[in-house]
Amino acid sequence: MSNSTRGGDTHRSQTPILGQKVLRPRQQVEDALRKAVLDGQLRTGDRLPPETELARQFSVSRPTIREALSALETQGLIRKVPGAGGGSFVQAVDYTALGEVVQESMHNLLRLGSVSFHEVAMARQHLEIPVAVLAATNRTDADLKELRAIHADMKRRTVGDPLIAELDAQFHITIARMSGNRILAALVYALHRESEPVGYLDLTPELGRDTFAQHQRIIKAIADRDPEAAERAIIEHLSYLRDHIRINMDANEGVPV
Repeated sequence: MSNSTRGGDTHRSQTPILGQKVLRPRQQVEDALRKAVLDGQLRTGDRLPPETELARQFSVSRPTIREALSALETQGLIRKVPGAGGGSFVQAVDYTALGEVVQESMHNLLRLGSVSFHEVAMARQHLEIPVAVLAATNRTDADLKELRAIHADMKRRTVGDPLIAELDAQFHITIARMSGNRILAALVYALHRESEPVGYLDLTPELGRDTFAQHQRIIKAIADRDPEAAERAIIEHLSYLRDHIRINMDANEGVPV
């Protein structure tokens, strides 16, 4: 092989790579707005410019802007408020926003049959044990006041009250938030909202009394800052619910009620 050929090979091997993936306009807009949120250029609660202004700034069409904003809304980074004074606002990236994104994905998986209710319920139950332990360690007086208020509201209602399911969800989600771990809180939020354990129970007065007493023991353990007692109390409660859900679903031939 000649020197000139070898030199040519060397030259070709050192040719710089200049090409990079060319993104669609919608993807470029989405990436730029996401970066503005994550970098702090846009802060929680800030309203984004109107679609017409964004279209002018990015030199794209309004449908392209709408597609990018819809993608960011799905990701939990912005929220759209309709009507006068509305628009697109930067969403607080907290456990609720993250939990809603996870819940939507979980809902789709359940509808497609990719995962079962039992898988979702079991995952939730396993997550709630460390959550209760952390809540007993990290709770504040304000947290405890909120949890007790939810519990008192449940006491005032009968088991047939349609708000019982919502209050039960609030009770468990509040404990998850008290854990101080936003990832755990988001997962419990999503899994509890999607599995809705109260909806799978035969809500009798006896069951209402039992679960109320179990909630009391959970609250006491958290109030006492006793992680071991909190673990025992939440396991007792979740085991009780699991047994009653299984009985009720078997009675209905496995069909959720």
